[in-house]
Amino acid sequence: MTAAADFRRLHQDGLLILPNAWDAGSARLIESLGARAIATTSCGVAWSHGYRDGDQMPLAPLLHTVKTIARAVSVPFTIDMESGYGATAREVAEAVVAVAAEGAAGINIEDGIIGPGEAALRIETIREALVKRGLDLFINARTDVYLRGLAPKGEQVALSLGRASVYRDAGADGLFTPGVVDLEEIAALAKDSPLPLNVMARPGLPGAAELAKLGVRRLSAGGAISEVVYTHVARLAGGFLKDGVSDAVTADAMPYPAINALMPEA
Repeated sequence: MTAAADFRRLHQDGLLILPNAWDAGSARLIESLGARAIATTSCGVAWSHGYRDGDQMPLAPLLHTVKTIARAVSVPFTIDMESGYGATAREVAEAVVAVAAEGAAGINIEDGIIGPGEAALRIETIREALVKRGLDLFINARTDVYLRGLAPKGEQVALSLGRASVYRDAGADGLFTPGVVDLEEIAALAKDSPLPLNVMARPGLPGAAELAKLGVRRLSAGGAISEVVYTHVARLAGGFLKDGVSDAVTADAMPYPAINALMPEA
């Protein structure tokens, strides 16, 4: 079974939980904790390379991230590609082919900036390019109906489901609706989506057991873990710069030997 087929299988039953990584080290740590698959977060990856999030990082650092994660983990992993790393559907398809060739099992591609028509065209062109090269990926179509408030409350479910059908027909494997937290709306999306439903951690979102009962197939942390890590680093580094006290920066540390042993040898 290919990595993409294995990853696709993980969406068929139960709830796949993905605490998003931002580099090879965080991916390996998350895998060691029992994750069945790894997902990246675009903001965490961009920040780790010194870029802002939001389609600003070049393709080369992304490919480096893919290559190093492929070396570090044995479970399937999926890459957040934002709008696709290209100005045209053809450029996006070539970027995705490069990601697949480095070992990724899936991608996210979002419609917030480019709109549903262009998103569908990009998905269709990606699928065609992958088939032509004998490659496969799980394509997770992210719709920003909720995150960007693209429809009034009460109309967001219908708009999201309409886009899901378009993306399914274009060749997508999953529907990602970050921002939804209402139980009734999640249930409606899960029931009527033609694609497995992926939601993202947000304040007020139900826990895994309840989401699974509602029919959700994938739960992502998004950028939340990266944001918390930066918060802790800012607190620790800021305190150390201020007073140079060692106890604060050494307390509760995961032991060096334990972390070092997690990483694969050269």
